Amino acid sequence: MKFSIKLFASAALLFLGTATYAQKYKTTADTGKLNVEYAKVQNDIADLTVKLDAAKAELPDYQTKAGNADATAQTAATTNSNDAAKATSGNLQDSKDAKKSADDAYDKAKDSRSANKNVGKQNEKIRKLTDQLKVKRQRLKDLDIMRNAILAQGPTN
Repeated sequence: MKFSIKLFASAALLFLGTATYAQKYKTTADTGKLNVEYAKVQNDIADLTVKLDAAKAELPDYQTKAGNADATAQTAATTNSNDAAKATSGNLQDSKDAKKSADDAYDKAKDSRSANKNVGKQNEKIRKLTDQLKVKRQRLKDLDIMRNAILAQGPTN
């Protein structure tokens, strides 16, 4: 029982103490370092925003290509089905045509799968960039809090 009380008290002190010690920049002497990191984080946010906007702008193109590839694959599959039906009751040339049609349908299906995979990759890229941007914005807020804490201390001579 005594051990659990001591453990709880230690954890509580550690938890409450981290709020004050988590601040990396604490004095006016740290202002220069804070400003350097602040500028770096702002630049990172600007870069990530540009990348995110570009990725979002490219997404409709990927989606259009995937839709077109799906439609082409469906058409090729229908054509293949018709050629295969002809080949069952036809001659050797009909069988060759059915084989070519099947190969074409297979290629179109692979293209469609690839296009859909590219849409998924683009969505994942957008998600990752959004997450990175969220982290950088949070860091900027933390730096603002540190800057305000230093400014609240007032000038030290």
